[in-house]
Amino acid sequence: MTQSAGTMISFNRPDGQSLQGYLAKPAQTEGAPAIVVIQEWWGLNDQIRGVADRLAQAGYYALVPDLYRGKSTVEEEEAHHLMDALNFGDAASQDIHGAVTYLKTLTSRVGVTGYCMGGALTLLAASMVPGIDSAVVWYGFPPLEYIDASKITAPVLGHFATQDAAFNIETVATLEQKLRDANVNVEFHRYLAHHAFANETAVGPGRIAITQYDPVWAQLAWDRSLTFWARTMWK
Repeated sequence: MTQSAGTMISFNRPDGQSLQGYLAKPAQTEGAPAIVVIQEWWGLNDQIRGVADRLAQAGYYALVPDLYRGKSTVEEEEAHHLMDALNFGDAASQDIHGAVTYLKTLTSRVGVTGYCMGGALTLLAASMVPGIDSAVVWYGFPPLEYIDASKITAPVLGHFATQDAAFNIETVATLEQKLRDANVNVEFHRYLAHHAFANETAVGPGRIAITQYDPVWAQLAWDRSLTFWARTMWK
């Protein structure tokens, strides 16, 4: 069965501002949970739409909020500029909060997942947005002092690469301990891989130096995520 492509929708942030996002729907919508998917620093591109489509094929609503307001890039320098211009606190407390609130009109259970920059925002959202039922982090985290672990009530699954040149693997142990000390239900996995190991476009001459797709680890991480979501998202 092939899932049809999703559509762009508009929804509101808590402050009333309107925001667009890419929404993919499962074939069977009744009783289906939902997941907010948070982009890498490239923006709302075809690759992250594909993640949402894949989640829809697995039975979930999936919404990718357009954090860059229509902008995306394939150039590393521009991606860095777009990410630096993003207010992470506003993105978590307003954009992602709005996406969660919108999805709550469709279903009772909503999770958040994100990659790289989106992984950092997933952790921030888990500590800033009420009503999140699960959080899956892919190789990314903010400065740890920005995370109020005492506010995280959702179980957290994390996928990290031991050879990640963007996010230090030693810091992952500190993050894990911080969450455990706050009694967060946490499950971290480490993979002998490089940054963006689950991004199928991180191959060939067009990829940046620190990234490398690994299909074997990517599939294992995806399977672990599906198992985690099955346990935490379905009533």
